[in-house]
Amino acid sequence: MSGGGGDGPSSSKEPEMKGWLHKWTNYLKGYQKRWFVLSSGTLSYYRSQQEMSHTCRGSISLHGALIYTEDTCNLVVSNGGTQTFHLRATSEVERQRWVTALELAKAKAIRTMESEEDDEMEEAAAPPDSLQVQNVFRMLSAKLEDMQTCCDLINKHGSTLQKALSELESTDSPHEIVSKVKQVNERATLFRITSTAMINACSEYAKAAQTQGKKWQKAIQFEKEQRQRLEKVVEELAKQHTKLEEAAAVAAGHSQSQNVQSDEDDESMFYDAVETSDMANEFTVDVPISAHRRTSSGISTDSQKSEGGNSSSDNDENNSTQGASQTVRCIRTKSKANNLASEQSSIKDDKSTKTVSKRIRRKRVPDKPDYPLNLWSIVKNCIGKDLTKIPMPVNFSEPLSMLQRLAEDFEYSEILDQAAKCSDACEQLAYVAAFTVSSYATTAVRTGKPFNPLLGETYECDRTDDLGWRCISEQVSHHPPMAAQHVDGRGWKSWQEVCLSSKFRGKYLQIIPLGIAHLVFNESGNHYTWRKVTTTVHNIIVGKLWVDNHGEMEIINHTTGDKCHLKYMAYSYFNRDIQRKVTGCVMDKQERIRWVLNGTWDAKIEACKVLKHKDSDKSGKPVLELGTPETMWIRRMPPTDCEKYYNFTEFAAQLNEQESGVAPTDCRQRPDQRLMEEGRWDEANTEKVRLEEKQRAVRRQRESEAEKAAGEGKPFTPHDPIWFYKEKDPDTGNVTHLVRQDYWTCKSSGDWSRCPDIY
Repeated sequence: MSGGGGDGPSSSKEPEMKGWLHKWTNYLKGYQKRWFVLSSGTLSYYRSQQEMSHTCRGSISLHGALIYTEDTCNLVVSNGGTQTFHLRATSEVERQRWVTALELAKAKAIRTMESEEDDEMEEAAAPPDSLQVQNVFRMLSAKLEDMQTCCDLINKHGSTLQKALSELESTDSPHEIVSKVKQVNERATLFRITSTAMINACSEYAKAAQTQGKKWQKAIQFEKEQRQRLEKVVEELAKQHTKLEEAAAVAAGHSQSQNVQSDEDDESMFYDAVETSDMANEFTVDVPISAHRRTSSGISTDSQKSEGGNSSSDNDENNSTQGASQTVRCIRTKSKANNLASEQSSIKDDKSTKTVSKRIRRKRVPDKPDYPLNLWSIVKNCIGKDLTKIPMPVNFSEPLSMLQRLAEDFEYSEILDQAAKCSDACEQLAYVAAFTVSSYATTAVRTGKPFNPLLGETYECDRTDDLGWRCISEQVSHHPPMAAQHVDGRGWKSWQEVCLSSKFRGKYLQIIPLGIAHLVFNESGNHYTWRKVTTTVHNIIVGKLWVDNHGEMEIINHTTGDKCHLKYMAYSYFNRDIQRKVTGCVMDKQERIRWVLNGTWDAKIEACKVLKHKDSDKSGKPVLELGTPETMWIRRMPPTDCEKYYNFTEFAAQLNEQESGVAPTDCRQRPDQRLMEEGRWDEANTEKVRLEEKQRAVRRQRESEAEKAAGEGKPFTPHDPIWFYKEKDPDTGNVTHLVRQDYWTCKSSGDWSRCPDIY
C-alpha cells in the first residue's frame, strides 16, 4: 500500500479495511494523518499502527451512521450529531474504496444488531427456534441489500467510466489525451473495486443460501420434539386434573356424609362449601319480558296470545327464548324444620311407592370390562361430522339404547303423580318444571354414548305394577334419526319426539335436542309442551370426560296460558355461584310471577310461592317476597359402586333386563347391545358392524325401489312406523308422531306379525 492507500475489502465473514486517512482536528492544526481500521461495523482510528494494541483515539459505529462525500477526495461519517469524522483521502479512487467498504460494513452492522449474531451460517450449538428462523431471513435480506448497494455503485461508476471514455474519444490535443487517459484509469479502478465487492457479495449470498438446508432440517426436527414434549405435558396435566377431581369428589362425599348424619345443613347436598344460607334465602332469577319471541317449545308467543309455530323452530340450536329478559330479586323466609320435613316426606313417599312392586328386579348389570382403546385413531377423522353418521365401537357406549334412555326420563314419575293432584294450575306447572329438571339427574356422570336405534327398533317399559306407568318407543326415522315415545301414567300421559343435532368439535361434543315433549293431565286437561336444553360433553380427546347441561327452557300450558321459564347456567370457572344451577319462575296468563324455582339439575329443585310483589330495590331490580320453600324433587343417589358398571342407577340397570313376551324388535333383543352388557366387547363390535351393514342394505333396496317406481310413474310409500302415525298438533301447530294404541293388544295376543326382521 502506498501513500494514503489501504487494504481492500476482504472476503471474510466481516469486511475489513485499514489504511491512512487525513482527519480534520481543528482550525489550528487542520487535517492530521491518522491510521483508520474498519472492523465489525466500527470505524476506529489511531495516531500510528503501533497504537492499535493499546490506545484507540476514537471510534464510530456504522449502525445508523450517515456516509456521504463532499468533494473529490473528502468524505464524512456521522452517527447523527454526537460524533462526526471529516476525512480526506489521497485520491478520488482511494476515497471511493473507503466509501464502498463503509457502505457494505454499515449494511452488515444493521444485520448484526438485529439478529445479535456474528455468524449465522456456522451456528450449530444453539437449538433453532422461531427467532433463529427469522434471523435467517434477515441475514439473506441483508446480503441482498449488500448486492443492491454494490449494484448501485457499479451503475454509478460505470456511467462515469463511460463518460470519461467518450470525452477521451473526442479529445485531439496530446496534453489533454494524457490527462483524460489518467482519468479513465481512475474510473476503471473504481469500477473494478465495486465489481469485486459485488462478486464477493454474490458469493456470500450463494454460500449462505446453500448452507440453509441443514438449518431448516434442524428447525423442523426441533419443532417436532417441542410438539412431542408439549403433548406429554398436556397428558400429564390431564392426569393431574383427573386425580384432583377424584380427590375433590372423595372430599365432597366425606363432607356430604357428615352433613347428612348431623342434619345441620339441608341446603347443601353437594355444594356445602359454596352455598350459604344467605345465598339460599336470597337469589335472583331471569324473567323474560313481554315481547314477540320464539320459545323453546316451538311456539310463537307475545304478551297477549299464544299462536301455533312451525317446524322451522327446530333449527334453533340455542334452545333459548328469542327475547329480552330482566333480573328479579327473590327473598324468602326459610323454615328449616318445614323444609326438612318436606324433603323427608318426599323421600318417604318414594320408598312407600317402591314397596308396592310385585316383581323382584335386578339391582345392577355386570361390571364394565377394562378394554384399552386408541381414542385418537378413531376420532381424528370425525371432527365436524354428525355423530349419528360416525361408526363408533361399543367401547364408547353404554349397554342401553337411546330408546331406553328416553324411558329413563320418567324415573321420578312420582312428581307427575303429585302434579296430577294439584288443583292450582301454577302449582302444577311448578311440579312439571321440577320433573323436566329431574331427567338430567344422572347425566353428570353418565358419559357413555347410548346405542343408536335401528330403523323400526322398539322398546317397551311396563312399570304399572310398581311405578304406575308404561311406555312404548320406536325409531320412526333413520335420516334424520328420530324416535317417538308415548307414556301412560297415573292421571297423566306424555308423548315426545326426539331428534338430535350433534356435532363433534374436537375438544367437546355438543348435543342439541330439536324435538318437543308433550304432557297432558287427564282431570284438568292441561296440555304442557317444552324442549330440552343443550348437553355438552367436554374433554373428548384429553382428560376426564364431564357433562354440562345449559340453555333456556320454556314450558307452556296451552290450556291456561301459564308459562314457566327455566335457565340452566353454563359451567364456568369464573362463576362464584354454585355450578349446575337452575333457576326459574312460573308466570300466569297475565305474566305475573306466581312461583319461583331454584336448585341444581343433579341434586334437587325447590319452589317458593310468591307472597308479595314489592317495589324495585336500589339496583332497579323488582323484589319478590317468597313463602316457605317446598322440595319438588330430590335426587336418589346411585349405589356406591356404580362406577364399576357405567354409573347406572338401579332404575337404569333394570331397563335392559330380559323380559319375555316383548316384540322381536325390542332393544332387549338386540344382540350387540346384549353382548356388550355381558362384557363380550369384541363380539359386540363384530355384531354391531353386521347390524349396521344389514340396515344399509335394506335402505339401499328401498332407495332402488323408490327410483324404479319414480321411473315407471308409480307411487311409492316411504317407511311407515309400526306403532305410531303422524298428525298435526292443534296447540303447537307442529306435525308430531302419536301412538296407535294397539301395541299392548298385540302383546297380549302375541301377534308380532307386523314387526320387521331388523336383527
